[in-house]
Amino acid sequence: MKESKQILAVKLKHLQDMEGTSMDLDLWTEKYRPPSLSGIIGQESVIDSLKKFVENKVVPHCLFTGPPGTSKTTAAMAMARDFFGDSFERNFMELNASDERGIDVVRNQIKNFARTMPSGNAPFKILVLDEADHLTSDAQHALRRTMESYAASCRMVLICNYSSRIIPPIQSRCAIFRFSKLSEDDISGRLKFVAKKENVDLAPTGIEAILYLTEGDMRAALNLLQAASSTGEKVTDEVVYSISGRANPESVRQMLIDAHKGRYVDSLDSLRDLIYRQGVSPIDLVKQMHREVDSLGLEPHKRMVILEHTAEIEFRVGEGANGEIQLASLLARIGTGSDSVE
Repeated sequence: MKESKQILAVKLKHLQDMEGTSMDLDLWTEKYRPPSLSGIIGQESVIDSLKKFVENKVVPHCLFTGPPGTSKTTAAMAMARDFFGDSFERNFMELNASDERGIDVVRNQIKNFARTMPSGNAPFKILVLDEADHLTSDAQHALRRTMESYAASCRMVLICNYSSRIIPPIQSRCAIFRFSKLSEDDISGRLKFVAKKENVDLAPTGIEAILYLTEGDMRAALNLLQAASSTGEKVTDEVVYSISGRANPESVRQMLIDAHKGRYVDSLDSLRDLIYRQGVSPIDLVKQMHREVDSLGLEPHKRMVILEHTAEIEFRVGEGANGEIQLASLLARIGTGSDSVE
């Protein structure tokens, strides 16, 4: 009876592992994640440096910093995979500091992994700590000591969005690599590649819409493409904007032009249509309005007044103020208040 329970438990775990693998493959961001440094798009100078580390078998402690979706985690994993080859699984560990960000994770998981000797012929192990800027100050100071004590057996790659949140003692011990937003050409090329592999009918307008919404974030672009393709229709700009819950920039631009030209009733109708019929979030809408202010052709001093008021409205909406009332006041300021500059 005991043996049958053990066999059943093993089979159940196997099924769960299979389901987890299937789920990972269902995510295009994971399915098309480059396994090697040579497959990473963009960040040429950074990738060239990492390739030299692999060739020379010398990897320092590294700090990867930059906006989300710019291949930081992918580059760290690809470097480790190229470096270790078949022994990758035994000599590599990835942790996410946003899950456990206290000092215990440094004293237990990180320290235990760092102080054990590498497997096979590997000169050292590699630990990737994602979202490192979420670590508390005490945890970062403990990590600094761990980096010093076990540098011979383990090299660390810290990944963060804001390097300013990493304490200076850690920054001084790392080679810092700054990842920039990916270019539109890089992202559009990848979108076309994935669309072809997945038999998705991707229209040029759909690509433009994805590029507009994701702003250099490859992960967000692939997720948006996958979500838009789930409708079974041709992926056009209308499908992309509807599936993302964001407004078509043409609609936002026309709303601002109507307000600027004194057609306030029309602009207010457009605002209500975007919020209540199309379901666009006011916080997202105010950010899009900020991007489209330049299309009004305002004089510099008027533009400064509008942008300042836009920032105030964004703060108020974020704090819980009524979205329609706040955005209506912004439209009123565009129509009349932009002329009143002290």
